Amino acid sequence: MTRIMAFSDFHARAGLVPALLSAAKDADLVIGAGDFCNMRQGLTEAMALLDPLAEKAVVVCGNAESAVELTAATRATVLHGTGTRRVGLALFGMGCAVPPTPFGDWSCDLTEAEAAALLAPMGSVDILITHAPPKGVADASSSGRSLGSTAILAAIERLQPRFCLCGHIHDSWGRRGHVGATEVINLGPEPVLLEL
Repeated sequence: MTRIMAFSDFHARAGLVPALLSAAKDADLVIGAGDFCNMRQGLTEAMALLDPLAEKAVVVCGNAESAVELTAATRATVLHGTGTRRVGLALFGMGCAVPPTPFGDWSCDLTEAEAAALLAPMGSVDILITHAPPKGVADASSSGRSLGSTAILAAIERLQPRFCLCGHIHDSWGRRGHVGATEVINLGPEPVLLEL
């Protein structure tokens, strides 16, 4: 049995660190699904807070930081249109907001076509890690509007990983759903514990 601790949308909140470190103590793998800082500011400091998790962490960028910036700021494994194997599991990750947000130039966004191209190399995987959720699952705004990605949904439908772990839509933190056999979890900043 592999123990996983996963979270998203840390947003440089130092007060979250004790709970994350405690939950990760017995985990074999830590997954971070993006947005470690705010509006491209304070990433180095945010990742320093999470550095005790870095050795067993696999992360993707959010829309608050780019993959290049995140790679420079952490010892963790950063995935963006790439995969890796950890503790016997095949992982694939893609960061950024999909589709583009209305937030302006600071936001790291992808079009659906760009996301589809980054997801195209994904083969059979156990866990897909994305910042954005798939369209129609754990992706509702406070007004009920579906804000997820059609490209991510199509990739899940094609390959049916065991989990898609995401974040991004704060109003859907903690929500779960299914796309076929795949369980989708919008993680949020509180630690989520999984066993595979």
